[in-house]
Amino acid sequence: MILPIYLYGQAVLRKPTEEITQTPELKQFIADMYETLAQADGCGLAAPQVGKSWRLFIVNGTELAEDYPECTDFKRTFINPELLEASEETCTYSEGCLSLPGISENVVRPKTIRIRYQDENFAEHEEEFTGFCARIIQHEYDHLEAHVFTDRISPIRKTFVRNKLASIAKGKVGAKYKYKRQ
Repeated sequence: MILPIYLYGQAVLRKPTEEITQTPELKQFIADMYETLAQADGCGLAAPQVGKSWRLFIVNGTELAEDYPECTDFKRTFINPELLEASEETCTYSEGCLSLPGISENVVRPKTIRIRYQDENFAEHEEEFTGFCARIIQHEYDHLEAHVFTDRISPIRKTFVRNKLASIAKGKVGAKYKYKRQ
């Protein structure tokens, strides 16, 4: 089932997330998230973006592998993730977000990260990611920490996007996917 994506201004995007445990509805919820992500043509989706304050996000960067070889077979579910390390070396890239349609800005992020998480079967993993995979993970992890990518842009750029954010929060936006506004 395709879930509505919550847009900027929805309280759930700024609410702290809670660790989750295995529940009967979780597998279906994760499947619905993957279906929603595919329909919206994104590469990552966090539970708060579909209305749940859970520490869960999914990524699927496989279609980006031609431009970013590190994304080959990069499809994972991250449950209760914990960011353990981030490199001092950074890189800058223009990011967008399904919850902030029509906005993209350059964001500086660590180039490499180490993260501990559980997969959809609650098996624990600890992995290092670099390049675009690390960027996708950090972007989605921010959602679990009640942040959106525009929180990480320069003050002058925040001034330029302020009106666009206000329009999204007021529901004056369009997207090619199912969304929920206030």
